Amino acid sequence: MTHALCYLRVQSFSRPESMAFIYYLTQIQFEFGAVKLLRQECERVGIERPLLITDPGVKAAGVLQRALDALGDLPVTVFDQTPSNPTEAAVRAAAALYASGRCDGLIAVGGGSAIDCAKGVAIAATHEGPLKTYATIEGGSPKITDRVAPLIAVPTTSGTGSEVARGAILIVDDHRKLGFHSWGLLPKAAICDPELTLGLPPGLTAATGMDAIAHCMETFMAPAFNPPADGIGLDGLERGWAHIERATRAGQDREARLNMMSASMQGAMAFQKGLGCVHSLSHSLGGVDPRLHHGTLNAMFLPAVVRFNAAAESMQKDKRLERMARAMGLASGSDIPEAIKDMNARLGLPRGLAAMGVTPSLFDKVIEGAMADHCHKTNPRLATPDDYRAMLEASM
Repeated sequence: MTHALCYLRVQSFSRPESMAFIYYLTQIQFEFGAVKLLRQECERVGIERPLLITDPGVKAAGVLQRALDALGDLPVTVFDQTPSNPTEAAVRAAAALYASGRCDGLIAVGGGSAIDCAKGVAIAATHEGPLKTYATIEGGSPKITDRVAPLIAVPTTSGTGSEVARGAILIVDDHRKLGFHSWGLLPKAAICDPELTLGLPPGLTAATGMDAIAHCMETFMAPAFNPPADGIGLDGLERGWAHIERATRAGQDREARLNMMSASMQGAMAFQKGLGCVHSLSHSLGGVDPRLHHGTLNAMFLPAVVRFNAAAESMQKDKRLERMARAMGLASGSDIPEAIKDMNARLGLPRGLAAMGVTPSLFDKVIEGAMADHCHKTNPRLATPDDYRAMLEASM
């Protein structure tokens, strides 16, 4: 089996905080059948007694067994109860298994929920105190030390890209949906096997695929100076936009699945630029109502946020709307919002927030959370509460 081994490090010299900081450092195995390399990667990383974190859907689909088969006779403890939006309670339960199994590392097999849950366990199993202590908006990032448990990530959806990202999104005990960010949380290895996504249902393919596209678009629109991330995100957008319908309608299309997994990975590789209002709103609303799917929320908010961002100086100066339009095969940047709405409809996603059960009575709480979210300040235009309210109304 041939496989791609990606190991890229581009780091700027020490500079003032206002200057660009560019950092790529992870190892990626990317190929059909790459899950067979899981035992090899455990040996490379030094994990001898892993806790494998997954969810009931991955187990039911037989993907968990494929991972266990690849691990052979390695002693493995399994936590298979990750909720669709990972919670501090789930992290605690998994951390207890980590301790009782005398585990020395983590394997996450699943979508962003399982991988983010594993990142929470990487903190909780090795650090004292409640999880919110380590949240980014609580000033917790410097408190996450190199004691974090090592993690290998095996994504089974093409959406979050958490397998190559330093962050995790978790719902803490006070019901806030918070971000946790540290280079220590970056997986020591990512095993990207598009074959594991061939059985993904159409609805989940569409929702997670739009999540990946939202990541590529928001990171590209973010104003921070980072040309490598811009190039990676823009190429990811082109791949994702060109292949999401094929992957959704013909789930066994190997070329479409490969390109969607690449788009997902690329969007997350560009996260270091920051995200923006799409994610501020999605994180907040997802915390208010954890039943709502994050990728679907991103798809709902993208048109309104693109319109809001169009007036940003950085967007105009760098012709970012026009460059995204070219990647999407559109005539003009002004066509992007309607093109996204049309794509959502063709993919069978909801027509707006109202169709997802969201009501205006939630707006005040959502706006409060969005203003405090770690993505709020990296949007190309700083949104006010009234701006967020207008975006919510336009997304209904």
